[in-house]
Amino acid sequence: MLDNNHCEPRLIRKYTNRRMYDTHTSTHVNVNDIRQLVIDEIPFQVVDAKSGEDLTRSILLQIIQEAENDGEPIFSSDMLRGIIRFYGPLQGMLGSYLEQSIQTVVDLQTKATVQSSQAWSDFMHKQTPVTGDLMNDYMEQSKKLYQSTQSLFGLFAAPASSKAEAADSEKNDEVK
Repeated sequence: MLDNNHCEPRLIRKYTNRRMYDTHTSTHVNVNDIRQLVIDEIPFQVVDAKSGEDLTRSILLQIIQEAENDGEPIFSSDMLRGIIRFYGPLQGMLGSYLEQSIQTVVDLQTKATVQSSQAWSDFMHKQTPVTGDLMNDYMEQSKKLYQSTQSLFGLFAAPASSKAEAADSEKNDEVK
């Protein structure tokens, strides 16, 4: 699999009719498709088809605005007011702080996912012998139940070896 962080960004052209065109896939895309590129960590750049102006930030802000309107918002009104107040002399500091904070959360989430995946893998690896033994016991009990049911109703004559096994099994059960 290619490392998406080191490949050339996918070029998305935005036309005056508000349609966007992905030059990589040769298809028209919408804001939800762009959101999926973000989720999949596929680098891209949105440019105005006529002027070549970079519109990536504008599209990303549009995605955030739609997400904020659709469900439970991340940004409260008070938080948005605070962000607006930081524009000006403290703008660079807040931007760096938010970027580092979000990167820390992403790193923690990635670490937790890896640890969780490893823990589940270790658990399942340790359970395989236990599960195998349980399945073998279950199959043996099912076989005995089937054989005893058949002999109980006399539908099929039990082979001599089965009768001997059943007698041995009964003796072993009595000893236990």
